[in-house]
Amino acid sequence: MRQNHYSIVKLKMKIALYVHCFFPTHYHGTEAYTLALAKNLQAMGHEPVVVSCNFQDNKKTDGLITQYDYQGIPVYCIDKNYIRHTSLKELYYQPQMLEVHKNLLQELQPDIVHVTHLINHTAALLDALDELAIPAIATFTDFFGFCLNGKLEAADGSLCAGPNPQRTNCFACAAKGGVRRVISRGKRQTISTLGELALCRIAPLIKLGCSCYNLIYRLPGLRSSRLSLLLSGIKERPEFLAKRYGLYRAVIAPTRFLCSAYEKNGLTKAPIHQINFGVDLDRKPKPIPPSSTPIRFGFIGQLAPHKGTALLVEAFCRLPTGNCELHIYGAEDQSPEYTQAMKTRCTNFAVFFRGTFPSGQMRQVLDEVDILVIPSTWYENSPLVLLHALASHTPVIVSDVEGLTEFLDQGKNGLDFERGSIDDLERVMRKILANPDSSRQLSLTTNYVKTTKSMTEEVVKIYDAILAK
Repeated sequence: MRQNHYSIVKLKMKIALYVHCFFPTHYHGTEAYTLALAKNLQAMGHEPVVVSCNFQDNKKTDGLITQYDYQGIPVYCIDKNYIRHTSLKELYYQPQMLEVHKNLLQELQPDIVHVTHLINHTAALLDALDELAIPAIATFTDFFGFCLNGKLEAADGSLCAGPNPQRTNCFACAAKGGVRRVISRGKRQTISTLGELALCRIAPLIKLGCSCYNLIYRLPGLRSSRLSLLLSGIKERPEFLAKRYGLYRAVIAPTRFLCSAYEKNGLTKAPIHQINFGVDLDRKPKPIPPSSTPIRFGFIGQLAPHKGTALLVEAFCRLPTGNCELHIYGAEDQSPEYTQAMKTRCTNFAVFFRGTFPSGQMRQVLDEVDILVIPSTWYENSPLVLLHALASHTPVIVSDVEGLTEFLDQGKNGLDFERGSIDDLERVMRKILANPDSSRQLSLTTNYVKTTKSMTEEVVKIYDAILAK
């Protein structure tokens, strides 16, 4: 009855937002996007509910599903400690989750489901939605649909276009440690299977292009081994997920590049809509400090290799001292050894590790930075910190990858450098220091106008179109 009225008049909708993890324990880009959607939907008179997960091996909760409110948004959290994955395939399809999802969906009775990340829920969620005839859309926030490690970064550190027909690039990535990275999304998760160890042993043959399946049937003891299961999970993954992704009624991607990547890898049978992420913060003019003040470079994000933090520290330590500073914001306990190595490298340099800060202080922090540096070694995908910087009139230096350069107006709101190149980043930073006054004047031509409200309004139009059918 409810759906029959959508073509006549817009009704209050109940929207279930499915995300892999959520506030207050997880607070990165996808979680922030999900929260912004929920709060705006609620302000528009709709009824949002968030369904998240607790990573297995994180602190166990009191039951399989717990419920709490976060900033007025009802949240249901499925604890994966009660339904643990034991193989690579269960990372993307866990049959035990099917009944869990069906039971919860029947309790929630949503008009539509919006998936912002499928990890933890796995594609069993899509089967449950199909069985219950509940329409679903997705927002792609990374490359999970077709990439084993979610970053499109190959085993040799180069950028990747996606799985090749033989999956040899995926096997090589897994042999290097991609399997562990995918499995270890929680803080304390570590799974080192015999299959992974065996895969490392045959990695040289993989690099030569040999068929892993021929190896399984030729080498004694491998045919029914964990290695066999691991390789099968890798090989079957792209087609398996492509079939399940075909159940979406529509998908959203925040960049042209992400749209193109999913299209090229065959995961966009549904209409795909490019909707840039919105950000909310005070867009007043940026204060410009006196000329005598050192240029303040900044970094905000995860202190991790794929974010390029150490690359930035090394480039900074090559610069002349006395006329610049580097302020690094991020949780130091995420990769303690990585962080300590950076601190050791920059001893006696003007590098300040500032820790984390509440999201409400983003504008205040950006006002204390002249140039924000995003030196990521992977594609990225419209990181919110980039959009916050532009919206606060803070110019940027970014790696020359498409998920970042789409937002760059070269010489007007920032500059780019060759991905992974310390030398080229040093060159660009020296260019900033050579003309400090004109570099700070870039703030006058740096802006980003999209808000989370206008973003949500575009998303609601997609909901309406689907439900009107």
